Amino acid sequence: MATNLVSIVMNFLTPDMIGRIASALGLGRNGTSSAIEAAVPTLLAAFASAATSPGGPQKLADAAKQETGTLDKLAGMFGTASQTSVTERGSQMLASILGVRDQTALADAVGKYSGLGSAAGGSVLGALAPVVMGAIARQQGPRALDAGNIASLLASQKDNIAAALPSGVGKLLGGTGLLDALGDAAKRTAAAGGETTRAAAASVARTIDDTRRSGVVAAPASASMNWLFWAIPAVAIAALLVYLFGRPTEQVVQQGVSAVQSVTVGGLDIGKQVTDNISSLSTTLGSITDAASAQAALPRLQTATAQIDRVSGMVGQLSDGQRKVLAGLINPMMSTLNQLFDKVLAIPGVAEVIKPTIDTLKVKLATLTA
Repeated sequence: MATNLVSIVMNFLTPDMIGRIASALGLGRNGTSSAIEAAVPTLLAAFASAATSPGGPQKLADAAKQETGTLDKLAGMFGTASQTSVTERGSQMLASILGVRDQTALADAVGKYSGLGSAAGGSVLGALAPVVMGAIARQQGPRALDAGNIASLLASQKDNIAAALPSGVGKLLGGTGLLDALGDAAKRTAAAGGETTRAAAASVARTIDDTRRSGVVAAPASASMNWLFWAIPAVAIAALLVYLFGRPTEQVVQQGVSAVQSVTVGGLDIGKQVTDNISSLSTTLGSITDAASAQAALPRLQTATAQIDRVSGMVGQLSDGQRKVLAGLINPMMSTLNQLFDKVLAIPGVAEVIKPTIDTLKVKLATLTA
């Protein structure tokens, strides 16, 4: 199975661990969850960038050696007296590897994306840096913790990192050089998000135009005032749709979730988690055209599976009403998603690569919609 560092790290950041980190840093759980969503891929992107700079690979190797075994004692790192030293150690690590300027740029981006602010963004990065470096150390093993091997590992992860990087964070880091190591992978991810937004806007524009022409033809002269009573609200609704679809895709999803009802457990909005994952899944499935692209997409599908699995583990904490709301959020999206599943599995050579992962995904999604 192909290595996916993002997935490896996120598997350790369970809802319970996110709660511990939030409590240790004195932050809200929702904001901390959003910050972690941004921080994990941005840290890996920054480390990948450092691996291409003079002396960077050796700094990474030295840091990884210090974090060997960190994941084994992760549960005890937060919620105890040692939590402050963990965050300070992570911050010092980032300053050494990235430099203060780039460390500050990361903190600003994570803070703005999560709404927590730059200082809190820096705290989350400090807390997670040892975790991310510990995942690198575990993946390499003690015998392969040298500069060359770590640089090669990070270079092999650019597609996985770019796929996990929220587009809003990518924009915030534009011009910093911290995403340069991702190369075309970051550009493709941003383009996919932009294309989704443009397609949605075009669809709304066509609907508005069809509605307008239909109204003009159908309205008899004797009923002009009657037509206006219907047209004015229709135009207002159409304008609202244009406004929503003109915004970045992730904001549209967030708006849709909050407009229905937020489904939270322990401060974590699992409704948003699931709808974001399904949106990402659709983009990933749409990129599959043959066996090679299926192999490239497999790590992203596995990451989505792990994320949905974490949410599935929280369903038992929902009330009957919350379960109905969650199912109501997911069910309308499943028809399109199942069509995409069937479409890609029908492509020659693709089923052999991703069918086991898709079958697992279907089972976990069915649990959420039950």
